Amino acid sequence: MQNQKKLIKGALVINEGEAGYKDVLIVNERIENIAPVIGIKSNYEEIDASGLWLIPGIIDDQVHFREPGLTHKANIASESKAAVAGGTTTFMEMPNTKPECLTQELLSAKYEIGRTSSYANYSFFMGVSNENYEEVLKTDPKNVCGVKIFMGSSTGNMLVDNPGILEKLFENVPMLIATHCEDENTIKTQYDRYKNQYGEDNLQPYMHPLIRNAEGCYLSSSFAVELAQKHGTRLHILHISTAKELDLFRNDIPLSAKKITSEVCVHHMYFSDQDYEQKGNLIKCNPAIKKMTDKDALMTALLDDRLDIIATDHAPHTWDEKQQLYAKAPSGLPLVQHSLNIMMDFYHQGKISKEKIVEKMCHAPAECFKVEDRGYLREGMYADMVLIDPNTFWTVNKENIHYKCGWSPIEGKTFKGKVAATYVNGTKVYDGHDRFIPSMGKRLTFLR
Repeated sequence: MQNQKKLIKGALVINEGEAGYKDVLIVNERIENIAPVIGIKSNYEEIDASGLWLIPGIIDDQVHFREPGLTHKANIASESKAAVAGGTTTFMEMPNTKPECLTQELLSAKYEIGRTSSYANYSFFMGVSNENYEEVLKTDPKNVCGVKIFMGSSTGNMLVDNPGILEKLFENVPMLIATHCEDENTIKTQYDRYKNQYGEDNLQPYMHPLIRNAEGCYLSSSFAVELAQKHGTRLHILHISTAKELDLFRNDIPLSAKKITSEVCVHHMYFSDQDYEQKGNLIKCNPAIKKMTDKDALMTALLDDRLDIIATDHAPHTWDEKQQLYAKAPSGLPLVQHSLNIMMDFYHQGKISKEKIVEKMCHAPAECFKVEDRGYLREGMYADMVLIDPNTFWTVNKENIHYKCGWSPIEGKTFKGKVAATYVNGTKVYDGHDRFIPSMGKRLTFLR
């Protein structure tokens, strides 16, 4: 693989707040040169990118790829394959697998699976329970993306609800803590209220945002912010879903200076409670998709930088699991292949610029997690990049869905804009026509 040279010619390069036509030279795994014109030489593979956009590879800081133990739903190979088909070249995966990733040994085992099977670059969060505090403190901040705390129960039920443990974690963990914030007492109270009123078998998907409501989200996220401010913790709050929470976050300082950061997921900006009637359990997720006013407020906060990162919380379940009654259907939906398409849909509607999409999906995750040598198109960095045809129309259907679960909540949707090629560490891993090169991903390292 050494002495491989690729020259991408004439792409509209979207990077660091600017868009301009440039050539990009890749030598082996890294970007060698970016310039308005780079002369063609006989030993280069020339790639004509006329009419295409070139962006850094997307970094998704929250996915659930279900391996080990839940591989009837998904696995690292299948979902990383779907990721690169959607322009995501790097992912950070969550610990609520089976067994839950609560020891350094289990964490190492997941990294070995990534090494042997991932199409994309990878990192895995260390999980937290009420009982594994000492194991958490062994986590190496230089080669693990972060520590994940479920402050509200979700799939896998890794709830951390011991106040003393939370206090110790926020005081002593020397690396980024990522939190799922929903107040457990609020959820239980609301669930019991609706169950007693309607009967458990009669609960409906539209009740989900009433059970896992905005107040429950705010109580938990504000508590996490309070703990982080008290102890100076590096806190990252995942999947913000309500307008009420947005005042917890600052936009008067640059991202590099923030100790408390936030993430918004594409589905919380794309769907609202008006979609439960048609989509039902297919859009049941935690935290819940909420009101149209919340959806609109999230987009506003993304644009004004109170919300820092766009992610997916990709969380596949089988079709049969999702067809169960509301009370039994698991929460989560598959999205990692289509996050860029959703954001480009917003772009074509005039709601967000292409430069802002790249900032929030590529640059900001790299800055937030201090990812080494990724997230930008810069000379010397790894050549993780995506070529996009911005004007091609295509429709999501079962033939072009790469998730192992085989379905998407946006099936039937026609998008404008399609990934033409995805490069991971300088290698074209996806060619835009459902041809892939496997296992090219590398373990992330972090500048901490």
